[in-house]
Amino acid sequence: MNILVIDGQGGQLGAQIIKTIKSRFADAKLTAVGTNAVATTAMLKAGADNAATGENPVVVACRKADVIIGPVGIVIADSLMGEITEKMAVAVGRADAVRILVPINKCDNLIAGVPNLNAGALVEDVVSKLLGIMSSDKS
Repeated sequence: MNILVIDGQGGQLGAQIIKTIKSRFADAKLTAVGTNAVATTAMLKAGADNAATGENPVVVACRKADVIIGPVGIVIADSLMGEITEKMAVAVGRADAVRILVPINKCDNLIAGVPNLNAGALVEDVVSKLLGIMSSDKS
């Protein structure tokens, strides 16, 4: 299973997701794509198997992903302080992959009905959803 993690800004959410997934699923193949070099570096240090930076790597990686994980802003053009381009948002939205979108209420994108949870709780929910996907994939 090819798992793609996309993050921007400082890459801390993506790094935390990668570190947690790697600790629970040692054989998971994780690709990290940052919208900037800082985010990419953080996710690579967290244990991503492959990493790249920028718009075209997001587009290409989305074509190959089975699961895409990232903040909800990865499907909204101009989000993450302008780091998400239209092409990136379209690539994530059109990908033939399951998307696990983390509800981060920042950058003028507020998600109704979702409480502001700390990053640890959000990452635990990501891993729980990923476990469900991986379990159903084996059936």
